[in-house]
Amino acid sequence: MLQRPRRNRQSAVIREMVAETTLRTQDLIFPLFLTAGQGKAVPIASMPNLFRFSADKLLAEMEACLKLGLHTFALFPHFEESQKDKYGSISLQIDNLYLQTIRQLKTYFPEVCLMTDVALDPYSSDGHDGVVENGVILNDETVEILGNMALVQAQAGADIIGPSDMMDGRVQHIRQVLDKNKFQHVAIMAYTAKYASAFYGPFRDALDSAPKLGDKKTYQMNPANVREALIEARLDAAEGADFLMVKPALAYLDVIKTLHDAFDLPIAAYNVSGEYAMIKAAAQNGWIDGEKAMLETLLSIKRAGAKVILTYFAKEFATKFRF
Repeated sequence: MLQRPRRNRQSAVIREMVAETTLRTQDLIFPLFLTAGQGKAVPIASMPNLFRFSADKLLAEMEACLKLGLHTFALFPHFEESQKDKYGSISLQIDNLYLQTIRQLKTYFPEVCLMTDVALDPYSSDGHDGVVENGVILNDETVEILGNMALVQAQAGADIIGPSDMMDGRVQHIRQVLDKNKFQHVAIMAYTAKYASAFYGPFRDALDSAPKLGDKKTYQMNPANVREALIEARLDAAEGADFLMVKPALAYLDVIKTLHDAFDLPIAAYNVSGEYAMIKAAAQNGWIDGEKAMLETLLSIKRAGAKVILTYFAKEFATKFRF
């Protein structure tokens, strides 16, 4: 036998030297959850080792992450039901908890890259990503609100705007609003192929943002479709997106690969809460090695073509595999 592939697997040094995929802390975005109050780090039952932080505790958490080499964060706010309404009006109040905290974070840590979330569900009394009228999610009326939401977030200091709503035309409208107001430097990471998935449950627990009625299938994508993701990606790219995201990641590695092969824009993937929770639950029961499963999971997402990975494993990875 002239070729023996095992020769390139015989030692850790050789295996690392010929590895086709590398994963770095710099490739990761760490999602963080914000809640009101002081001195709070509220455990999220369905997401072990993760918390809803008050602003002061969030500052301490971010400082710890920076020391580990994590520099990019996606911030998601938790609001009480009493603060919500049909139009998510509190999202545009410049003194709301979310915008105040963004300003504070960027004051303390100007070097961080902060990604914000643009959608109505954290602020909506209906729990949907858009305005609901007679059971229908209104597209164009929602897009107007999203543009205003993106603007106040940029004014507060956001580096990357993350429209997670899946309304048609929102990337173009947000880009136009940002550019008109001299925020040409603020990037857009479009949730391009966001599927109507069963893997979002723990996230909705964390934010109390589950729909009050119906589901999100009229705006989030059908899990059966991949070519439709190309349509969404072409639109987002043409409308001014700087990144194209696939969400969730593990059940949609083929979609990540498809977009990576078809577009020159960097592809992001969201390793979502349900994917995180499954690994944690299995590890806690002793069924799998959680650390190895984490690493294998993140490598698979990177190998499929994701340049950027949003993952709740980010801090754990940075702690154990920082390089």
